[in-house]
Amino acid sequence: MSTLQARVKSVLSGDTLILTSVNNPRQERTLSLAFVSAPRLRREGDEPYAFASRDFLRRLLVGKVIHFRTLYKIPTTGREYGILLVGGAPGQPGANLPDLAVEEGWVKLRDDAGRKEEAEETMQLLEKLRALEARARVDGKGVWAEGKDGRVDCGYDVSDVKAFVDEWKGKNIEAIVEKVITGDRLIARLMTGPTNHTQTLLLLAGVRAPSTKRTLPDGTEQAGEPFAEEAQQFIEARLLQRNVTVTILGSSPQNQLVATVKHPAKGNIAPFLLEGGLARCTDHHSTLLGPEMSTLRAAEKKAKDARVGVYKGHVAAARPGQSEQDVVVSRVFNADTLFLRNKAGAEKRVSLSSVRQPKPSDPKQAPWGAEAKEWLRKRAIGKHVRVTIDGKRAATEGYEEREVATVTIQGKNVGLMLVENGMASVIRHRQDDQDRSPIYDELLQAEQKAQEEKKGMWADKGPATKAYVDYSESLEKAKRAMGLLSRQKKVPAIVDFVKSGSRFTVLIPRENAKLTLVISGIRAPRTARNPSEKSEPYGTEAADFANRRCLQRDVEIDVEDTDKVGGFIGTMYVNRENFAKLLLEEGFASVHAYSAEKTGNASELFAAEKKAKDARKGIWTDWDPSQDEDGDGADGYNDTNGAATNGDSATPRSNDWREVMVTHIDPATARIKVQTIGTSTTGKLTELMSAFRSLHIGASSNAQSLSGPPKTGEYVAAKFSEDGEWYRARVRRNDREKKTAEVLYIDYGNTEMRPWSELRVLSERYHPAKEGLKAQATDVALTLCQFPPQGEYLNDAIGFLQNALEGRKLKARVDAQEKDGLLWVSLMDSQSDSYDKSVNADAVADGYALVPRKLKAWERSDGEALKAMKKLEEDARDGKRGMWEYGDPTAADD
Repeated sequence: MSTLQARVKSVLSGDTLILTSVNNPRQERTLSLAFVSAPRLRREGDEPYAFASRDFLRRLLVGKVIHFRTLYKIPTTGREYGILLVGGAPGQPGANLPDLAVEEGWVKLRDDAGRKEEAEETMQLLEKLRALEARARVDGKGVWAEGKDGRVDCGYDVSDVKAFVDEWKGKNIEAIVEKVITGDRLIARLMTGPTNHTQTLLLLAGVRAPSTKRTLPDGTEQAGEPFAEEAQQFIEARLLQRNVTVTILGSSPQNQLVATVKHPAKGNIAPFLLEGGLARCTDHHSTLLGPEMSTLRAAEKKAKDARVGVYKGHVAAARPGQSEQDVVVSRVFNADTLFLRNKAGAEKRVSLSSVRQPKPSDPKQAPWGAEAKEWLRKRAIGKHVRVTIDGKRAATEGYEEREVATVTIQGKNVGLMLVENGMASVIRHRQDDQDRSPIYDELLQAEQKAQEEKKGMWADKGPATKAYVDYSESLEKAKRAMGLLSRQKKVPAIVDFVKSGSRFTVLIPRENAKLTLVISGIRAPRTARNPSEKSEPYGTEAADFANRRCLQRDVEIDVEDTDKVGGFIGTMYVNRENFAKLLLEEGFASVHAYSAEKTGNASELFAAEKKAKDARKGIWTDWDPSQDEDGDGADGYNDTNGAATNGDSATPRSNDWREVMVTHIDPATARIKVQTIGTSTTGKLTELMSAFRSLHIGASSNAQSLSGPPKTGEYVAAKFSEDGEWYRARVRRNDREKKTAEVLYIDYGNTEMRPWSELRVLSERYHPAKEGLKAQATDVALTLCQFPPQGEYLNDAIGFLQNALEGRKLKARVDAQEKDGLLWVSLMDSQSDSYDKSVNADAVADGYALVPRKLKAWERSDGEALKAMKKLEEDARDGKRGMWEYGDPTAADD
């Protein structure tokens, strides 16, 4: 009888195997070992040593190529019986079965073995087997062992799946794969103890393989899906009856165990199944797998790119470019939708990828809608973010089609932060929906954790409701609230709506108040309130500017009065800047002189307006200075370094050198104050201050207390907080509630708030406009230097000026003088007169300042100095120093 070759697919018991053709795994045959029988594995209870007997043969043969010879066949059953060789070709040494199994005591000779056999070869084989069995019995091997039961209890049902998961979740269990149903479903014997096993169905975590052919309950046959058999055979060839490691992760909604199954050498089998295109990733297991899901996604992508298996003919969906853009969050529509503005000023609406705001239709989630929007507004509005478009969300439920995007703030994914804090949920995409977040699995994990920790909308209780009272609803309500708000300075608020460039709806959370705020001191062009109206020139532009700078921003307001319809008149500060000043500088408003004087900020507002006039911006595009009623006498503001100026009214000077000492640099505006030294004035100031201090020594000093509250513009003696000495000062504004006043020390240029109790009447002897010495603090501006108007670069510039100038004696070359006394100077060390070593040149060379783009006539006249400064600016730009580190700051988005 000829010897055949086959591969061992599986072992049914200690004496029976399933063989497959080496070249065709689908051709199978069952072979039992001749003349022997092994203990049987039974669902109702195994015979003693049944598992150990089968395991001996399983470990020895599964997956190996063997040579076998059939000795006889039972006609009634068709089962074949024979012998086989392992590890050797015919005629070569190798393990012989059933000899080896008998020798190890795992099978017994059948009682009827050889009764009908007459062949000499068969009789010799039987004699050999009997001798081996006798030796195994004497040695107590296998089933012949004495004093041992040899049974393994195996349960075939997990009655309480939840309890089983709770006990074994995350733990590794040694197991044997008993059957492969489909590429993602298999029956495994979990060896939970030395003599306790559990045989149950497992789902491979993270994947779904095509379904194989099956018979439905009505008897009809359902065809298998494409590549179902290939997926099944892939798993069978690698795992069937192999020792594997199973890690229980959880359970499916149908109470089936979900687990990772690891090959002893290659690890988790799922990525290999995916790479072969024999399965797809399933989102249902993302939360169970956690970070491991990304490995499966990468394996699936390889199959898609290679177009293998189920992805044969796969065409990748057209996706937008994945380049990142730097934009600004201009508005928060809700907790999953933002309006973004790019550097060109273009605005577009995007939704956060795979994230949904609290559902308005869900009674439990709906109350969190406003809370989630506010949570996002606080963290995102006005911030520079990076955005990557991930795809599009189809139009549904009345919503138009929208782009979906990943938005990050300082490297943190905005959608992930929302989900982590329970302020949003994760959209469950269709399996084929590719327009999703690249960190979709991480989002699912975050949502599950937020639910477990009961954060945000997953909490047992809803958020505290905040009902805002509209105090601008009527004049009576406004007057009632006026008393409360007027006593507070710089009240924190949120701009809820922009009605025009100077009219806003603001919310005051700490007072639960809502009101209409009208900016004082200015008049902005009117904006059309309905389609039938027409906006005044630049009214729309003013409103757009206000929207960009203020909408949904945290601001501070000072309320001064109410109008006739319940609106509140006051000042609004955005990033600590007076918004009226910003509007004026852009030419989107004009100063209302009367109300400006009442605010105490008149000089600042007039200076901002003058700046816009000089630049012919906005409403001043066609401005003619000759028609300006105030002419050159109005205070102005030059954008070079924040000093007051009268535009082109400066008078050039030559050979005017002075020794000066910088006494103050305003940390908010970079304005410079100096004292002139080296003249008789210095001695007079020293003499005056000595006498002035003597006047205030002692508790019963001769200084006269104020008879009442100080008046704005009044000259007084003020006690400086840092050294406790008295100096000449001028009152700039009052806080009547706190009984304090902001004073300007006229001989040094600095300001501070002082209690009224530490102010005294300034006698005529010391009064600068009467008998006393004139104010010694002089305004100066650096020639050919323009400092940043605000922000981080302005702070850097101020730091540079403080290090270079404060408290130092310097030499100043006066280049021009304004009518109001402002000096345009070049500052340098007292030992130097070289312009290229001046503070002006250092400021431009280090990128703290740039050369003004709009030059005065007298600035253009010094061609040599102008050329040198432009060369320094070019070097700073090329070296990316200071404000040039990210390119041209003058081209940056506002």
